[in-house]
Amino acid sequence: MPRMFPSGGPAGTSSGGTSGGGEGTGPAALLRPEAIDAVVFDYGGVLTTPVSDSIRSWLTRDGIDPASFSRTLKTWLSRSAPEGTPIHRLETGELSIGDFDRLLAAELLATTGGPVSPVGLVRGLFAGLRPDPAMFGLAEDIRRCGVRVALLSNSWGNPYPRDRIDAIFSPVVISGEVGMRKPNADIFRHTLNLLGTTPARVVFVDDAEPNTDGASRLGLHAVLHIDSGTTRRALAGFVPGLLSHHQLTEENS
Repeated sequence: MPRMFPSGGPAGTSSGGTSGGGEGTGPAALLRPEAIDAVVFDYGGVLTTPVSDSIRSWLTRDGIDPASFSRTLKTWLSRSAPEGTPIHRLETGELSIGDFDRLLAAELLATTGGPVSPVGLVRGLFAGLRPDPAMFGLAEDIRRCGVRVALLSNSWGNPYPRDRIDAIFSPVVISGEVGMRKPNADIFRHTLNLLGTTPARVVFVDDAEPNTDGASRLGLHAVLHIDSGTTRRALAGFVPGLLSHHQLTEENS
């Protein structure tokens, strides 16, 4: 699950715990671009409009107290959260959406001070999420440059545009379908096995820092996504011709 309320700051790259600006520093900057086999993208908040925008709309529309949601999110999803919280179990498919809705509703307050109905909470939370054409275009440009693109997403049971995703990304790894979740190492290893490559030959893009940190610990190159432009510039350090290809496409459009 991506961060809910972005903290801002520049996009960065990291490898083995070394971080820097869009062009990268340390081992990532020294690696020859042609050594990269694949770029792995998160979905919500990376290939879509910001999740935080959808959440803010949902809180306002359904009259939910934002502080009660933030408090619950911190308890269930922060770095210090114990294993097995309702969000963890939802993301691995152990908890149904209906059961999660009921657990979440019990933690929330309406802006009137009353209870919140559990009906359709997760559906409403993601109702404003839309695919980001610029990011899908970036993925397609990477493929045209001869580099594979894959998807690795923590799911809250929300729907994915599978026809559009499956036409571009391979493999597609959804947490609830494989019983694993980011930032745990097992789901990154599973994705690498499906790609048939090693961590040093993969770039991972996510908008949640715990997930990019988890990827970096395994030796993947990581890009913390802020927006399409900064992510494209960061990936250009790994994918030969990415910026020039984009410029050519804009000139011909």
